Amino acid sequence: MLKKAPLFRAFLLSLLVITAGRPAAAQTLEQAAEHLGIHLLPARAFLLPLPGLPVSALEKSAAAGHYLDTASLDFRAVPAAPAAGSREDQEDFRVIFDWQARRTAAQCAAAKAEMSHNYDVFFGRISPFPVPAPAQVKQFFKNVENDSVAAHKFLKDVYKRERPFVRDPRVQPCLPRVQGLSYPSGHSAMARLFALILSDLVPSRRAEFLARADEAALFRVLGGVHHPTDTAAGKALAETLYKQLQKNPAFTAELRALRPLLK
Repeated sequence: MLKKAPLFRAFLLSLLVITAGRPAAAQTLEQAAEHLGIHLLPARAFLLPLPGLPVSALEKSAAAGHYLDTASLDFRAVPAAPAAGSREDQEDFRVIFDWQARRTAAQCAAAKAEMSHNYDVFFGRISPFPVPAPAQVKQFFKNVENDSVAAHKFLKDVYKRERPFVRDPRVQPCLPRVQGLSYPSGHSAMARLFALILSDLVPSRRAEFLARADEAALFRVLGGVHHPTDTAAGKALAETLYKQLQKNPAFTAELRALRPLLK
């Protein structure tokens, strides 16, 4: 289908950049995209994450992480949020209702135990570091956490997608009805980012770490507080962030320093 074709989507996005300063043309492009069932990234949001473009001090401050300046990152590898009522959006709700019908009390309890998101919550039970973790390890993952949170908040503000239970009263979460926006999932992004880091430190356990991150993401869907595409976008965001972190000298140096602390 046209809305799935990456070259066609790239063509539309390039037109958006060209016409960013021409409101009438941009409006025409948005109308065409809507007609085709494509959810385009708003012009402001598409331009801001690209390197070299100016943003206000307020935007930079709001986007600041620890190792990364979120406002300078290119987020185009993160898929756009599905348009309301699109086939992807409808499939999201089909999956949510399917889980709502068959989730167990034990699954909901496990999901509830992960309402907060940090290294200990996601990987404390299978950490390759001594328990309790050395202060150096805790600080490193706290720094990465700050980058992950800054990035997902930045994109949530772009898409402003409401939680599934806000959008459809038939969704009955088995988790507390958390505040805030839905796309992308911060839990999914952070768990995946930590898993990628741990996989570099202990490659033999990569499958285990990624499976744990996938489980953390699934908990948010079966719990009724995220759409499946929210969690998929969170995983894509983690991949984007990790590629940028690997280019950061401070991050790579501190990551190397963790290797002697492994069990």
